[in-house]
Amino acid sequence: MVDLKGYKRIVIKIGSALLVDRESGLKRDWLNSLADDVAMLRAQGAEVLLVSSGAIALGRKQLGLPNRVLKLEESQAAAATGQILLARAYSEALSKHDVQAGQVLLTLGDTEERRRYINARETISTLLRLGAVPIINENDTVATSEIRYGDNDRLAARVATMVSADLLVLLSDVDGFYSGIPGKDLEAKRFDRIEEITPEIEAMAGDAGTELSKGGMVTKLDAAKIATEAGTVMAITSGKELNPLQNLFDGGAATWFEAKDNPVTARKKWIAGQMEFSGKLIIDEGAAKALLDGKSLLPAGVREVEGDFARGDVVSVHSLEGEDLGCGICSYDVKDAKKVLGCRSDEIEVLLGFTARGAMIHRDNLVLKVRTQEAEQSDA
Repeated sequence: MVDLKGYKRIVIKIGSALLVDRESGLKRDWLNSLADDVAMLRAQGAEVLLVSSGAIALGRKQLGLPNRVLKLEESQAAAATGQILLARAYSEALSKHDVQAGQVLLTLGDTEERRRYINARETISTLLRLGAVPIINENDTVATSEIRYGDNDRLAARVATMVSADLLVLLSDVDGFYSGIPGKDLEAKRFDRIEEITPEIEAMAGDAGTELSKGGMVTKLDAAKIATEAGTVMAITSGKELNPLQNLFDGGAATWFEAKDNPVTARKKWIAGQMEFSGKLIIDEGAAKALLDGKSLLPAGVREVEGDFARGDVVSVHSLEGEDLGCGICSYDVKDAKKVLGCRSDEIEVLLGFTARGAMIHRDNLVLKVRTQEAEQSDA
């Protein structure tokens, strides 16, 4: 049995073949069992996000599109129809547990371009804060081959890193990562745990995809690299049976990919590793003390703003005496930062004309050099 206590934010990826039957359509019994599992995880204190394929498969059947490779415009039409059906199905299944679903459609640019990344992250984080379960899918109605993921394994990994998830579970048609292709290689063995994705492991990846689910083991390894480098543990397990998550946490067959850091530590390492900063914030003594006490940097404590940066860029933080205190991800564009510096939180909306985030740099996005030096001394 897997201990759930350490996993407070869990991303679950569901493939089309698990959710949709080519002949009969939506597998309602399976979906209802998944909703039972989600309710179980939430009852144990975890936040849950679902990255679900299935829109094109559902829409294809609804529109009576032929069983062949679809043209781009046909796939997008199927997605437009299927997204409505998919969202409604999840909403109905989760509502039986008094859980609200919220649909989020993403493209590659939403997880790669900094400003859109932040907007998407804030939307998803707000849904979680309000107690909803985000149902996430690639926006196939507008994405073309040049600007899309093409599989939800890597999308799920990007979402997991975006929201600093503790765990990513890929529900697949196989129960883990094998040394060969199950069913074809008689000597193929499943790995229970992979501590590091080595070239030897990568060489073992084969195409384990199905007709409706294109993500083979190559994309699952890609997802594992994305997730584990950001501090997220990942598991590949079979989703064929009912209650697949309950089965997994009861000790069902799976391959677990270990993460070297937790999401917060990994995120701060990335921030601290930036070689160049887009700007500089100069703060007063009270703000500096607040940061050392583990608080966020509020506009009230900022005295000067330098540089040309956009919301989401990494900026350095300095004291009035010029001491380099650290760096962090700024929640404001430079023009807005200059408008609100030195102001109380209740004045920000009046000055900007819209409701903005309270912190100039949230403590989760801040790395202090003083603390790093203390940590180095304690480790010596």
